[in-house]
Amino acid sequence: METLAALKDRLRQDALLRRAAMDPLLRIEAGLTLAEHVAALELAPGCMVAGFWPIRDEIDPRPLMSALRERGHRLCLPVVSEPHLLFRVLERGATLQPAGFGTQAPGPDAEQVTPDVLLMPLAAFDSFGNRIGYGKGHYDKALAALERDRRRTCIGLAFEAQEVDRVPAEPHDRPLDGILTEAGFRRF
Repeated sequence: METLAALKDRLRQDALLRRAAMDPLLRIEAGLTLAEHVAALELAPGCMVAGFWPIRDEIDPRPLMSALRERGHRLCLPVVSEPHLLFRVLERGATLQPAGFGTQAPGPDAEQVTPDVLLMPLAAFDSFGNRIGYGKGHYDKALAALERDRRRTCIGLAFEAQEVDRVPAEPHDRPLDGILTEAGFRRF
């Protein structure tokens, strides 16, 4: 019988293979399409939104982040750190540097902040709001720390091709509040 960890790993690998097989032009178009759905997110005015710098063949959140900035939201990017991710303000024109796990973020001189909303990368998701990350637990640990004082809004960003029938959720897995793909926004 397949263990829970093995099942998650298989689902992760299958979804990532589907993502990698997508036509590069369709991936670009999908990233641009995210910005067209910015109003559907219904974020509180002026809230701090944590985006992410795309790696490999992830959907590109930068057009959406630009649209959020135009709507008056402040932006930040995660930095891989111990004991969990930290977030630095992203100003227009900021110089970025390696931030761990292949990502980029503002350097240590940038203000460290606490996001209200997290736009989260993922490997796979299901229609119940469960997600599978890349297996390192960066967002799980960060959310556990961030949500000590209050709940944060977590929105997964992915391609439709990354959806699976069912993600086996464990007690420490925090479900998403919504998922945004090239097909639009779904709230859970």
